[in-house]
Amino acid sequence: MSSLSLPRVLHQRKTSLELERENFEKFQGVSISKAINQTETPVKEKHVRSAILGTFHEKCAETFWAVVHRLPLMDNRISAWKFCHVLHKVLREGHPQCIADSYRHISTIEDLGKLWGHLRDPYGKLIQIYSRLLITKIQFHKRNPRIPGNLTLTADELDAIGENDVNNYFQLSVEMFDYMDEILTLQSAIFGSLDMSRSNSMTSCGQCRLAPLIPLIQDSSQLYDICVKFLFKLHASLSIDILSGKYGLSYNPPNFLIQAELGSYVTPVVILPPEEDTISEASDLVDLAAPNGNHSPIGVIAERDSLIEHLQSELKRSRSEIARMASEHELIVLKLNDKISKLEIQLVSKETELENERKASFDLQHSELLKMQEAEKRARLMEDKFLKLKEIYTKLRDEHIQLIRQKADVDKQLSTIQCQQSDLSEKMKLESLALELAKLQATVDSISEQKLALESKLREISVEKQSIEQLLSTKETERSEACEKAAAAEKEIEKKDNLLKELFDKIINECKEIVKNAIHEVDNPAFSSATCSIDYFRSLARSLEKSMSSLEKEPRAAERIVDLAHATAGLVVLGKAVSNTAPNIDFGDKMSDRCKGVGQSCLQVFTDSLSPNPTVSASIGLMRQTLKELLDMSEQLQAMLQAGSSESVGEMVESELAAMDKAIEEAARRIEEMLSNSRAADSGIKLEVNEKILDSCTGLMQAIRILVQKSRVLQAEIVAKGKGSASVKEFYKRNHQWTEGLISAAKAVGMGANYLLEAADEVVTSNGKLEKVIAAAQGISASTAQLVVASRVKADRGSAALNELTQASKGVTAATATALTAASACSNLIDSAQDDLDMSKLSLHNAKRLEMESQVRVLELENLLTKERLKLAALRRHHYSLSPESDQPLPL
Repeated sequence: MSSLSLPRVLHQRKTSLELERENFEKFQGVSISKAINQTETPVKEKHVRSAILGTFHEKCAETFWAVVHRLPLMDNRISAWKFCHVLHKVLREGHPQCIADSYRHISTIEDLGKLWGHLRDPYGKLIQIYSRLLITKIQFHKRNPRIPGNLTLTADELDAIGENDVNNYFQLSVEMFDYMDEILTLQSAIFGSLDMSRSNSMTSCGQCRLAPLIPLIQDSSQLYDICVKFLFKLHASLSIDILSGKYGLSYNPPNFLIQAELGSYVTPVVILPPEEDTISEASDLVDLAAPNGNHSPIGVIAERDSLIEHLQSELKRSRSEIARMASEHELIVLKLNDKISKLEIQLVSKETELENERKASFDLQHSELLKMQEAEKRARLMEDKFLKLKEIYTKLRDEHIQLIRQKADVDKQLSTIQCQQSDLSEKMKLESLALELAKLQATVDSISEQKLALESKLREISVEKQSIEQLLSTKETERSEACEKAAAAEKEIEKKDNLLKELFDKIINECKEIVKNAIHEVDNPAFSSATCSIDYFRSLARSLEKSMSSLEKEPRAAERIVDLAHATAGLVVLGKAVSNTAPNIDFGDKMSDRCKGVGQSCLQVFTDSLSPNPTVSASIGLMRQTLKELLDMSEQLQAMLQAGSSESVGEMVESELAAMDKAIEEAARRIEEMLSNSRAADSGIKLEVNEKILDSCTGLMQAIRILVQKSRVLQAEIVAKGKGSASVKEFYKRNHQWTEGLISAAKAVGMGANYLLEAADEVVTSNGKLEKVIAAAQGISASTAQLVVASRVKADRGSAALNELTQASKGVTAATATALTAASACSNLIDSAQDDLDMSKLSLHNAKRLEMESQVRVLELENLLTKERLKLAALRRHHYSLSPESDQPLPL
């Protein structure tokens, strides 16, 4: 590869959404421009309808206003008048966001009215009044956003807007009366601008003025109905004195003081005639038709032409609607596929969550069970300890009671002894008894102390027992809650399992429908003309084999099932397309039946996947066998088609283009290498000349490489567009003359690159002639021009690749001019470096002799130049005679 660092030009293709947006804006621009034109005729309803549908398509009025700002509204009064009419229709029937978007452009509408209001032309006054009406309408809806643009409201919606507040009803009534005054003012101005000569209802200019009366009548009808209902509500809450003189609705208004008349009140309805033309609508609504009911032949012809035009427009609209619906259906299919992918991802995540919840629930139950067992063990130990302490306490208490009884007996004995003995003996006995009593008292005191200690320890044990019992109660509560959570988790898991099963069944059914539709398309007569290459068909078979292997490993994976369905459907349909290329009809029918057999075996795989423990190995094995038979038949078909075929010129094209690329790469590498060597070995003027020559050659090779790349892109586009279902080599063979031209151009570019390399090498290494570099640069530029012309012959004029190739060709021309300029500059640099002729010492004779010698040299060079030009012309004629007619580029 070359060491040159050439920038890569990435061509970003527009996405389908960007193309759809571009087409939408273009269509809207055409429709709105046709509706708001400068011809004094009524606005076409079909154009207005397109503008209204556009607001619903983008859910706003940004494109509408973007187109309007480019129209000559300030320069043409008819365009300004039609703009007011179209804007009124858009505000009434367009998307609700249109009112909010138009509110930002009130200043534009106001300036338009002021500009045309200063003119004395009848249209100027009408535009001013209409602009004021539109501003009133926009501001009214901005203050009351719950009232739609068409003013159509139900009784419940009216109650909700008024909020049962008499002040709200009164304020809305006043605003609607102001709105109605603006409508009546415009209606009076329109009728006042008509006359009996030129501007009347039978002329196009009169009908242009009358056309806006249709939306005016529609607005006034709804305003009248709302005001009547509001006035009934106001009269039910306010006195007649407050409301007198506040309204004048019609010649025969209802009696608002009698609420019963509201039930007999009939809402006025505006009935529009069938859409034939805006002119007839305006005439019918305002009853301005001519009194004569007879139809002349000219009128019948005009009516017939109008009907034909209407039918043609409806046909175009239907076709565009069908195309729009088809694109919408494609978007819906893409969205559904995305939704299926998202549901599959959610399915996997939900399964993971369920598994985690099951594991967490099991761990929680296990830990709670261990805690409960440990608490029960501690409770048993404490219970045993408490019983032992209680037994000791009982024993000590019995001993204490026995000692007390013994003391009482001793007291009795002491009193008896005191009465019987003498004083001496009494003293001696008393002393002994005192000692014994002291011992007994000490024993009693120790027993009391032990009793107090035991009572204290018993109280501590009782407190610890209560805490243990409370802990056991808490653990029991937690255990019951854990059991309830586990039960709820089991129910949730069961519910999710059911949902997953339903979703899986739905996915299987949808996949079955996809494959069934593909099987049905095989028998569709309309599909009999479709064709497909066998190589592409085999690539689909490899994809199908991968899908089968993946499903065999994961029988319950929804993603694998969807992949298998789409792969099978594509293979079945394109297998039918391949069978259509068979020269033997019976063989083609057998191949079609085999395609349907692959689809039927796929349906059996889906049926087996529905079982609780699916085993799809057998059905997939049958499907593989059927697919193998189909592939064997495709190989037989390919052998039939290739029988007797000659060598394709496509291989020659590819080899010559590859050789051209290799020659350019090699030349670029060698030039870079020579530049590096010259910088290392040369200096001074020699280095400067070499750098300029090699740098200019490097720039030229870069431009040629870019041009060759763009040429390859354009050729690929031409082949892809023209080959249809055939292969690339078959396309080159079918267009052999154009192909031979490409081969000749590629050879010329490769030879030119080698010649430029040789010329540059001679200049750098052996003082070669700069003229050879100039000739080589011009020659390779001419060769690339031949390649451009050969590539441009079959390209579409609007092709983006063709535009890029043209720009690359200009780059080669500029690089060639740079190389020629560099060569000329180097020649001047070499001449200026040589020693100038010293004429100070020349005598008259010597000067004359040198002058004659110089003149002889000039004549010799001119003669040599003439001969070389004749030689060049002869060589060119010989080259053209050797080249076949196909080598010559076709005229542009």
